[in-house]
Amino acid sequence: MKTKIAITGFASISTLGSEIDSIWKNYNQKKSCIQKKCINHQDVLVASIPIEVADEITRLRNSDNKYKNLDNSVLFAILISRKAVATAKWTKADFFGINIGSSRGATELFEKHHEEFIKTDKVSTLASPTTTLGNLSSWVSHDLQVKGPEVSHSITCSTSLHALLNGIAWLQAGMVDKFLVGGTEAPLTPFTIAQMQALGIYSKNESEFPCQALNLSKKQNTLVIGEGAAVICIENGVKENAIAYIEGIGYATEILEHNVSISTEAECFQKSMLMAIEGINLNEIDAIVMHAPGTIKGDQSEFRAIEKVFGNNIPLLTTNKWKIGHTFGSSGMLSLELAILMLQNNTLIESPFYPNKKPTTPLKKILVNAVGFGGNAVSVVVSI
Repeated sequence: MKTKIAITGFASISTLGSEIDSIWKNYNQKKSCIQKKCINHQDVLVASIPIEVADEITRLRNSDNKYKNLDNSVLFAILISRKAVATAKWTKADFFGINIGSSRGATELFEKHHEEFIKTDKVSTLASPTTTLGNLSSWVSHDLQVKGPEVSHSITCSTSLHALLNGIAWLQAGMVDKFLVGGTEAPLTPFTIAQMQALGIYSKNESEFPCQALNLSKKQNTLVIGEGAAVICIENGVKENAIAYIEGIGYATEILEHNVSISTEAECFQKSMLMAIEGINLNEIDAIVMHAPGTIKGDQSEFRAIEKVFGNNIPLLTTNKWKIGHTFGSSGMLSLELAILMLQNNTLIESPFYPNKKPTTPLKKILVNAVGFGGNAVSVVVSI
């Protein structure tokens, strides 16, 4: 990286809420937010947004006739983008880019339109523009009334951190001064749940912690889907209003061995982590927020990659999926948010399953990992 990248604003929606104080308070409660919900006539373990946040989304939907036909994934992105740019003190007079992606996109709306088509052989007039990925950033841009570049994409579960990579590339190329980046996901739909169940990775564990992410001795897959979105505002260089800084970025893709898996020692993560920490002493990485989806192979392969890179000096390890579920394309940015909150509060939020040693020094630099189906890994170093 040519220069450090300042994070000047961030906001999110998840099962933890949408306000920073409540999010941090919920992170400090050592219990999962995963509960059963009836989806398509079956009770399924999921991580849903709280009622008060759902009410916020409903008010947003009803605030403008044009918003009434939008998918929740788009409304999530609009709501948190408003909050993030307000924190960064950006206005519509600022020229900034927007890159918000999603793994699933407008899946609830697409399933609704498809069901209508199967029954009637007809499709709603707005079925196409409201279900394309491109409508994410374009609607956020419309809502914020900005004129910068708009990009939406899907790179499965590493989508939001790929958005960060893209925003940094634009900044360091000198094409814009500011970029709003992140991911959004509203995946609690019948078809999406059925897909994960068909893969044999969905949790049937009804214990206190249905998703056992970072339990390296578990005997069954325990992935649980959550809904959520997260964005950050980034700017080049040192800023007086910086909340945190991106000091390193890395990325890598594996040659596919299987449609949904990565190699035994997650070579993609080894490469992305080594790229992200280039020029940084290994001992300076205080903690890693792992991708750790709660599957047997996913958790173990990432842990082996960390062992390969860090040897006997493995940093503190954690993940948030045991608490908030796997939010697909937005998961990497929600992990980055956790890293920022831990740095701000000098407090490690631990997984219930991994026995970290007690921290002896302040948290100053944290590595964040994300990967998607097909081995599309991203690693980011964040500091304060």
